[in-house]
Amino acid sequence: MIDVAHPLPVTRQTRLLGLARSSAYYRPAPGSERDLALMAAIDEIHTELPFYGARRIRGELLGRGFVVGRGHVATLMRRMGITAIAPKRRTSKPAPGHKIYPYLLRGLEISEAGHVWSTDITYLPLARGFCYLTAVMDWASRRVLSWRLSNTLDAGFCIEALEEALARYDAPQIFNTDQGSQFTSEGFTSVLTGHGVQISMDGRGRWLDNVYIERLWRSVKHEEVYLKAYENLTEARRELTAYFDFYNHRRRHQGLSDRTPDEVYWSTLRRQATAA
Repeated sequence: MIDVAHPLPVTRQTRLLGLARSSAYYRPAPGSERDLALMAAIDEIHTELPFYGARRIRGELLGRGFVVGRGHVATLMRRMGITAIAPKRRTSKPAPGHKIYPYLLRGLEISEAGHVWSTDITYLPLARGFCYLTAVMDWASRRVLSWRLSNTLDAGFCIEALEEALARYDAPQIFNTDQGSQFTSEGFTSVLTGHGVQISMDGRGRWLDNVYIERLWRSVKHEEVYLKAYENLTEARRELTAYFDFYNHRRRHQGLSDRTPDEVYWSTLRRQATAA
């Protein structure tokens, strides 16, 4: 997202995107082999038992033979960007000064593709490191419209995924996110408002508000990531490209009456166009 060769100074680019200037120069230090193994195990436990916090995840790790303290587990979870999915006083931490938008989906019937999109970020283990995956999903059809990988948790790769989805498809009426700093940043929200999209953000303690994309992460990890153990980002991009093609075109969903996301997406878009 940041182009150091661009005539516009890096400082100005980061300001326009709502990013900290330091993020343009930051290069993550590789983690220790032990921490990488712990993080991979934490990710598996969190994917299987998303309601577990640091204390209970530590118990699972002890059962797997890891000797680790609760504090270190909590530190690694923060580094991974994950938290227990359960009702609590505060489910995410927006950056200070970022605007928080109200939740717009309560009681709303969402049966047509293109009505509501949503997004989220998840952690992916690699053989010698880790990365983060974000995706933009159509709510009604579960279709993945775009996705990006990054080795940092800045907003840039989220903005790239959003811009790609908006370039390829008509803008939705509503876009739903959590209150994470990537999605409350000016760079992200300005793209949505510039396309006339209403912004909706999950309320505190409402972990089910973005449940469909949470289910996507579970499918991606169990059906793809954990089976292949990617060596690096290049391999991850190549294999995930094939997986998301399968997911959209061939993978049938019980929640979609055994239809694929593509079938639901294009059929409901046609009905919407006809009704208009």
